[in-house]
Amino acid sequence: MLAVQLKPEDEVLPRIFRKRLFIFECLGCQEVYFPRQEVEKFIESLENEITAKVAIDYLCNRDFVREYVKAYSSQIKQAELILVFSCGVGAQVLCSLLEDRIVYTGCNTLYLNGFQGLSVQNFDCRQCGQCYLNLTGGICPLANCAKGLLNGPCGGAKDGKCEANPEADCAWELIYKRLKRLGKLDLLRKSLSVRDYSLIMKSET
Repeated sequence: MLAVQLKPEDEVLPRIFRKRLFIFECLGCQEVYFPRQEVEKFIESLENEITAKVAIDYLCNRDFVREYVKAYSSQIKQAELILVFSCGVGAQVLCSLLEDRIVYTGCNTLYLNGFQGLSVQNFDCRQCGQCYLNLTGGICPLANCAKGLLNGPCGGAKDGKCEANPEADCAWELIYKRLKRLGKLDLLRKSLSVRDYSLIMKSET
């Protein structure tokens, strides 16, 4: 099981201040707790102009979501940034489909013990409870870096490839390239907080 919760307002609102938004909202699957009432209340409180809001199932299904991106392409182009409410997988899928757009997540994903279902997907969420995607261009350093580094690449990457797995791209080089394309390299000057393992909720043993 996993649970999605809203990020603190003071973490989200400064990023979207006076920006024109397109909003994606994932209704979740049976293995995900999604606080829809809280999300709707938060969206209603926004003073931003919203070009459109789409609520869909399974934002983690890239082929499915691609069709929505095509259908709402004009409204997406009108928006200055995309705001997504979903688990970390859904947010990463949107970032991969909208590579030249700024995508922010309004949620953190928490780990809960239990069966999480089976799915075939190219993205992973480590359910760390303090999602870093807004600082790393939608590419998760925990899930994509073999060493789970949060403050930049190690010294072993070569020619853009990972030291631990030479067939994989270095996650931090991908993060750098995406942030550069988005004009957001200034985010790399912000130190990511030390991971708070207490946010990973585990059942009593």
